[in-house]
Amino acid sequence: MSISMSVAGDNKTATMKISGRFDFSLHNDFRKAYKDVNISAGQYAVDLSATEYLDSSALGMLLLLKEHADSQSSTVKLVGFSDEIKEILTIASFDKIFTLG
Repeated sequence: MSISMSVAGDNKTATMKISGRFDFSLHNDFRKAYKDVNISAGQYAVDLSATEYLDSSALGMLLLLKEHADSQSSTVKLVGFSDEIKEILTIASFDKIFTLG
């Protein structure tokens, strides 16, 4: 399990890729990945294409990222997820909070 963060050259898009299990064990790494990123009026993309598992603590971490993005007038888009993860996101009504794509 790992997290990687990349910021586009124009400083308008930050992409976070989460590989393996997305659970509480990634809490510190997840927060460190975005805490110093400043993309005013941009977008954070969370790439879940390599995510095998997602639990309730991961949902909480995504909400913390949304608060961070909101403070910068930015948005969060969740991308690349499997059908199973999409079902979890939908049950949790994250489709109403985030852009799913």
